Amino acid sequence: MPFRYRLQKALDFRIRKKDQQLQAVILAQQEVYKIEGMIELNNREIDSTRINMKKADFYLLDAYDKFLKSLYEKGEQLEQAKQKAQEVVEEEKRKLTEAEKDVKVLEKHKERMLEIYKEEEKAAELKRLSEVAVQRFFARRKEEEDDAEREEKRKHKSEN
Repeated sequence: MPFRYRLQKALDFRIRKKDQQLQAVILAQQEVYKIEGMIELNNREIDSTRINMKKADFYLLDAYDKFLKSLYEKGEQLEQAKQKAQEVVEEEKRKLTEAEKDVKVLEKHKERMLEIYKEEEKAAELKRLSEVAVQRFFARRKEEEDDAEREEKRKHKSEN
C-alpha cells in the first residue's frame, strides 16, 4: 500500500496560503516602488522649478514660491505614504515568514510520517520473510523426518 499523508489537504492549504501571502508581499513592495518613483518625479519637478525660478520675472516669484511650497508638502506626504507602505511590506513579510514556518512544520511532519511508514513496511516485509523462512524450515524438517521414517521402514523391511 503506497504512502498516503493524512494531512496532505492541510499541507496543500498552507502552501496555497503561503503563495497568496508571497503575492501580497510582492504587491506591497510594488506599491513602495511606485511611491518611490513618485518621490523621484516630485524631486525632479522641484529641481526644475528652482532652475526656472532663477530665470523668471520678479512678479512670478511669489507664484513660484507657492508652487515650491506645494511641491515640498507633496514630497512630505509621499514620504509618509512611503513609510506606511514600507510598514505594510514589513507586516506582509512577517505574515509570509509565519506562513512559511507553518508549511515547514507540516513538511517535517510529513517526512517523519514517511520515515515511520518506511520502517513499518520494512518490519512487515521482514515479518513476511521470517514467516516464509519458518515455513520452509518446518517443511524441510518434516521432509527429513519423513525421509528418516522411510529409511527406517526400509531397514526394518530388509531385516525381516
